[in-house]
Amino acid sequence: MRTGSEPTTARSALRTRFWLSVWGLVWAVFGTAAFALTGRPGWAVACGVLWLVITVDLTLIVRHIRQGPHYQPGPGIPPYRPPENRRP
Repeated sequence: MRTGSEPTTARSALRTRFWLSVWGLVWAVFGTAAFALTGRPGWAVACGVLWLVITVDLTLIVRHIRQGPHYQPGPGIPPYRPPENRRP
């Protein structure tokens, strides 16, 4: 059932985001180590920054998964109603 409030009540596929972040984390760690060992400090720093961003995203994903059905509702839970008094 569509209510017109989908942009504000959208649900994220947290498990998919988790596994994609784990995959990205593995490659960022590998890239950081490989570029550092081959003497490419610029690329190693770029991979290290990406590693940091992925780690923060992964932390937030795990936090949302652990918060339970408020952030990861099942198919039996209807979407949240948008607030009635919205600010423009």
